[in-house]
Amino acid sequence: MNVARTWAVALVGAEGECVEVEADLSKQTPEFRIIGLPDKAFGEAVQRVHNACANSGTPLPRRRLTVNLSPASLPKQGSGFDVAIAIASLATESSMDAASVASAVHIGELGLDGRLRPVPGVLPAVVAARRAGHRRVVVPHANGPEAELVDGIDVLAAVNLAQVVAWHGGEVEVPDDMPVALFDDDEPPAEVPDLAEVIGQREAVEALIVAAAGGHHLLMCGPPGAGKTMLARRLPGILPELDDRAALASACIRSLSGSRVVELSRTPPFEAPHHSASIAALVGGGSRVLRPGAIARASEGVLFLDEAGEFAASALDALRQPLESGSISIHRAGAHAHYPARFQLVLATNPCPCGDYGIRGGTCVCPPAAIRRYLGRLSGPLLDRMDIELTLTRVSVAQRGTGQATSTAVARGRVAEARARARHRLKDTPWRVNADVPGAWLREGPAAPPPVVRRPLDAALHRGALTLRGYDRVLRVAWSLADIDGRAQLTAEHVGRALYLKKGIAL
Repeated sequence: MNVARTWAVALVGAEGECVEVEADLSKQTPEFRIIGLPDKAFGEAVQRVHNACANSGTPLPRRRLTVNLSPASLPKQGSGFDVAIAIASLATESSMDAASVASAVHIGELGLDGRLRPVPGVLPAVVAARRAGHRRVVVPHANGPEAELVDGIDVLAAVNLAQVVAWHGGEVEVPDDMPVALFDDDEPPAEVPDLAEVIGQREAVEALIVAAAGGHHLLMCGPPGAGKTMLARRLPGILPELDDRAALASACIRSLSGSRVVELSRTPPFEAPHHSASIAALVGGGSRVLRPGAIARASEGVLFLDEAGEFAASALDALRQPLESGSISIHRAGAHAHYPARFQLVLATNPCPCGDYGIRGGTCVCPPAAIRRYLGRLSGPLLDRMDIELTLTRVSVAQRGTGQATSTAVARGRVAEARARARHRLKDTPWRVNADVPGAWLREGPAAPPPVVRRPLDAALHRGALTLRGYDRVLRVAWSLADIDGRAQLTAEHVGRALYLKKGIAL
């Protein structure tokens, strides 16, 4: 046959779209061209495919080959189309089964020796293939465990191109090559530290449990050594385990980032970028291939910004849109991408650059202008999106041995019970966590609190101490407090405690 067809996947952000790869063989001057809105990597793919086919014992036909990537209007990036281009080109003149070639999806980069090299984003690509109705996919050997995480699809983890040709019925000798290994520079996942290691700060621990119960954003302000980082790093441990959907979404983002994915982790991700991180490092991007940033990698988990006052103000303001919409959009000249961004934001900051402003026994040497500039990086709109604001103090000797510390297991149990009550209350709605409930439903829905309960909030709104957005966030925290207490209705006490947490008064 002169025209052969197969499938590949183009990744646009966190989503993939199947691309039909069709090759046409014509009796003209020998040439190899790829059309269909390819990027620069496809110009190099011509030479990679040509050499890989020759070194696999299946040289390309010595005629004009035209490979079209359809739909042509969809931008295509990266080297993951190599295998599909090679198979479609070889199928124009080989003995491969046309039906087998046309029904399979091929993902992977080719080396000059014909071996398949791993590529990032295999997991979301296989998910896209299954969603499009495909049931057979070819991936590099190193990406095999990742592709097999998707149910309902037959995966061939191929070592070399000859093995793929033979799988489709082609007559070729399959060499016994060593598979190309996936470069893995990730550190093994560390165990989540126990909450019982936090000494003192009982009220802060309770606020952390409230934040976990409702999915609320948290701001902690206090001097160095108060335990802000210790508390933040223990938040993923008290969050519920990820369900199948959330675990798959988190694994897809890790795959797009180039990390090794061999299982669906049930622990919520934890991202803590350094304060020198740029906007691109937080949001994502890239000059040639778009990659997710820390915001997307923290989706379904926690984004912790330590020393938030040291971040550039523009980088902090980039958080405002994903906090509201739950997604992040990246626009470039030739492409745009969307990534999920459903995370809990935890900010930790000192009261001033030196950290001793207003601290008993401390000596602050910062001029007033430096303090205003330092705290001014946390803009009003960003602070208005925080649900809980805490002011922490250092633990004294007298506090050190008081009370029994709350362990992670106990806190996780309380959070699970509170979330179960919230799910039961919201069972007839599309929301499952208090942080996701719209303000209009909280104020006017069937569970809206009576005026006597809302009185403290109404007074704060009237005085200008709260915006309407802040009003709604206090109501969400109040419902989380009610869920922890096992109450089916809001009381004035819950609203008062939530307002107390929102205003950031020292506990």
